[in-house]
Amino acid sequence: MPAPSMPSMPDTPSAPPSLLQHRGAERRYDSPVVATAASRDGQSLCALTADGEAVLVSCEKLRQSEEWQVVELHEGGICLATDSQPGSFLSGGEDGRVMRLQADGRSEELHKGRSWVDCVASTPDNIAFSVKKDVHLCNAAGNETLKVLPHPSALSGLAFDAKGRRLAASHYNGVSLWFVKSRDARPRLLEWKGSHIGLIIHPRDEAIVTSMQENELHGWRLPDGHNMRMSGYPRQVRSMSFTPRGRWLATSGADSAILWPFFGGGPMGKPPAELARLPGLFVTCVAAHPREEILAIGYEDGTLVLAETAGLPDDDTPRLLPLCQGARSGGVARGAISSLAFSAGGETLMFGTEEGYVGMLDLSTGAQAAPADSPSGSVPV
Repeated sequence: MPAPSMPSMPDTPSAPPSLLQHRGAERRYDSPVVATAASRDGQSLCALTADGEAVLVSCEKLRQSEEWQVVELHEGGICLATDSQPGSFLSGGEDGRVMRLQADGRSEELHKGRSWVDCVASTPDNIAFSVKKDVHLCNAAGNETLKVLPHPSALSGLAFDAKGRRLAASHYNGVSLWFVKSRDARPRLLEWKGSHIGLIIHPRDEAIVTSMQENELHGWRLPDGHNMRMSGYPRQVRSMSFTPRGRWLATSGADSAILWPFFGGGPMGKPPAELARLPGLFVTCVAAHPREEILAIGYEDGTLVLAETAGLPDDDTPRLLPLCQGARSGGVARGAISSLAFSAGGETLMFGTEEGYVGMLDLSTGAQAAPADSPSGSVPV
């Protein structure tokens, strides 16, 4: 239930009460939310705004928005990630700084430079961040630079594999894949001409997929380097998320969540599944639950739903649960969902929007998803 001091309005009377009203809260801030992240210990989540404010929320106080902490971190926020330490976060900004933010609001500067910090990533053993064409690989404490890894062009994405052994960086014409502990200064190059604007690694390290400046994805099977092209999107893909065991790659870029099969020889030669279609509304953000076959899907009008993926591709009516209505359905005009993050155990979901709303939902017990009303699988909002 929203706290009395929350400056945003609740869902309007024309919309039925939402799960967000019953099991969460939201609050509006002064600038768009650019990223969200969860701590490794599962106790807190964080949102970063374009102005450089960090919104820290303890899972125990997710419904008490007046107790959410706001910390001034950057003069312009760009990126946010889970930290190597259990209860903290890493951020990068237009001010050239990399910051470590503790769950209690304390912050520490790990790097100060003259150029924007575009990407941050971590494992329990290392942190990494990118500045222009270089990736700085550091120890977990962030006080020692182990390597500076050069690239042919500016970097657009950064990710460690599931075991933390390899670090992937996307850039113009492909991806560079580095072995973290190798003394060899040369990466494995995964080449494909064009502008790659983001990347994701399969949770079992079977593939790397990038989103392209064009409305398509490109991927490489890591065992043999085979190229994979996934196209047909009406819009640019800005959000990607693998389901926990890597069976499906969920993406934005259409009026439903598009899921590519990474089993049975897919995705090449196999059509994608479409989930939670809302005619006339495009999906802007997706996030897979860390343990269950469940997908959070955000839309351009601020609508947010959960959808089951376990029955795909055979289930024509997967179970769907609306979390909050968007402007088109009479709900809050909170803007497009720009970022989503589950807590480490999946009991809590945080969202951010382009209009500066931050929302928190308790998913630990209670309401269950119900079959969609229509054979098409539309969400009953």
